[in-house]
Amino acid sequence: MFRILSEFVDGWQFLADFKKTVSFFGSARTVEGDRWYEEARKLGKMVAEDGFAVVTGGGPGIMEAGNRGAVEGGGKSIGLNIQLEMEQRINPYVQESAAFHYFFVRKVMLSFAARAYVFFPGGLGTLDEVFELITLIQTKKISEKIPVVLVGTDYWGHIDNCLKNVLYQEYKTIDKEDFLIYKIVDTAEEAFELIKDAPPREDWYY
Repeated sequence: MFRILSEFVDGWQFLADFKKTVSFFGSARTVEGDRWYEEARKLGKMVAEDGFAVVTGGGPGIMEAGNRGAVEGGGKSIGLNIQLEMEQRINPYVQESAAFHYFFVRKVMLSFAARAYVFFPGGLGTLDEVFELITLIQTKKISEKIPVVLVGTDYWGHIDNCLKNVLYQEYKTIDKEDFLIYKIVDTAEEAFELIKDAPPREDWYY
């Protein structure tokens, strides 16, 4: 219990100085040269040049790409790392970092950290993160003003179709308005257009 509280306090204090940030999410297994690695890298550079800090989980893959782009764009590169026995290492492009033992604390910090959220193709962890964020917006725990950008029309299109065909049309377990929470794009340039004018985050949490 005390460790959980300590991680929350340390996390809030660490993030307090970063006022203009974008959180990147995506697969830890994506490698340099992959289309989505390069798009994440490009977007990281674009938002950094526009004055945003890039916040990621601090690991490899898409996280590394976002941090790398931030460094290349002359911006701040932040990593919120999770302590795992396998796969998760801090990537070399993180300039400032905080480490967490608990996934749920780290997820809260990644949500608190940003004016906008960008999701690239990923695995179960990425899907967990995107659906939790959409649920928080759906239930008005986070304002609907927040940009949630899903990059990769082929990947996210399958998931979007499942939501529309199964949850909305067949089972009627979600509303049509829920599809307004997120936007699907295919390039870093399209994502940047949705992110660049994101308002300050102070008004986004109820």
